[in-house]
Amino acid sequence: MDWSNVTIDELVDALKEVEWSQPPRPLAEFFAKFTVPKTQSKWDGRVKCNMYYYRSNYFVLFSLVLVIAFIRNPFALVAVFLTALDIACLNDSFAVSLSEKLTRTVRRFSPPLAHKLRAPVSTGTRGRPLKGTVYICGRDRRIFVGALGLVPFLHASFRTPNLKARLNSFREEFRAVWRGYSDA
Repeated sequence: MDWSNVTIDELVDALKEVEWSQPPRPLAEFFAKFTVPKTQSKWDGRVKCNMYYYRSNYFVLFSLVLVIAFIRNPFALVAVFLTALDIACLNDSFAVSLSEKLTRTVRRFSPPLAHKLRAPVSTGTRGRPLKGTVYICGRDRRIFVGALGLVPFLHASFRTPNLKARLNSFREEFRAVWRGYSDA
């Protein structure tokens, strides 16, 4: 198969349809034969092919990294989870299914509260619902996304950078300036 002609959307659709329960490929095969691709199209095809073929290995590797990250700094993993949830809520179908699952879960414990979490029926002019408005727990999705996005924004705004972060920032600025001089 010519993987350079496969689009990212087609790759994602293929990954959704394949069987994810197969065991990972052997480590000897996973770590064998590394070469640098010669062209951008060969690189694109190689990435798509390997993402499809080694999907179980990448999933195990990703899970292992998350476990190590949790052991080293559990609060950072919480921040990563909240940021990922925030980005995922920008997807309409994810936001709707999340809202339905949350409402269903709350309904088991408190039906009156679950009733309050339902999306409003008529919010537009003349009783018609607004098109494109997605609700999570009875509130406009933008409120939910804004509240989740507020945590990393506040952290980035008020966290005083340590010496390592400042030195890294200066190093990146120096590299950018140096590249500008070498290109001229």
